[in-house]
Amino acid sequence: MRVLVVYAHPEPRSLNGRLKDFAVERLRMSGHDVQLSDLYAMCWKATVDSADFPSRTAPHPLSIIAASQHAYATATQTADVATEQRKLLWADTLILQFPLWWFSMPAILKGWIDRVYAFGFAYGVGEHSREKWGERYGEGTFKGKRAMLSVTVGGWAEHYSERGINGRIDDVLFPINHGILHYPGFDVLPPFVAVYQADWIDDARFHVTLKEFGTRLDAIGHTPPIPYRKQNGGDYVIPTLELKPGLSAARHGLAIHLADAAEIRSVTR
Repeated sequence: MRVLVVYAHPEPRSLNGRLKDFAVERLRMSGHDVQLSDLYAMCWKATVDSADFPSRTAPHPLSIIAASQHAYATATQTADVATEQRKLLWADTLILQFPLWWFSMPAILKGWIDRVYAFGFAYGVGEHSREKWGERYGEGTFKGKRAMLSVTVGGWAEHYSERGINGRIDDVLFPINHGILHYPGFDVLPPFVAVYQADWIDDARFHVTLKEFGTRLDAIGHTPPIPYRKQNGGDYVIPTLELKPGLSAARHGLAIHLADAAEIRSVTR
């Protein structure tokens, strides 16, 4: 398997840095090919601006969508963006390694998404009509590939529980798992939340974490993905993209976008 690890933490000796090193070594020892994008070490440019579109000459105000579409279609993107796109096309599996900062990923990693996910590459793909609203949410460029988050959290586990003040960790990570990974086609594996109270981890807990992480990495090729519904799989009304009546009737909130257990069984029989 070919694995791309995208890592976002400024301190190589941090918990995230040690988890990144462990993942790369464990995967390679298991026979996988691994590439690493260490965003801080690469001095990754996080902001999208006119410098990302060197061939743009139009006098009109900058439209990121239009400029991104043109640059991708004409192969005039900056070299750093094109390199990361080639890594994504090469990989069978993507791992994002980062600390949870302000309920999301670090800005440098979000900037990697903003710049690498070009129009025509990760979005704006496929037919857009009243019958089909593009190839996304289970389809698209990354269909058939896998992705997993490996995340450290500073707060307590109870803060991210069903009744915790921060909300369920699955809900907090939903915009990343569903919106950034599933949207362009990835099969998204359950996240590995390495530790809570990450700033207070001791050696004993760290070694337990490595054991748990190793188990997850060893199973990365056959772990069942989160059962997100497919946009064009018949569950949504097109073009409004609302879930059809009767589906997930006993659920509410973001969980309605998960297939029911009976539906999953019918697919896997």
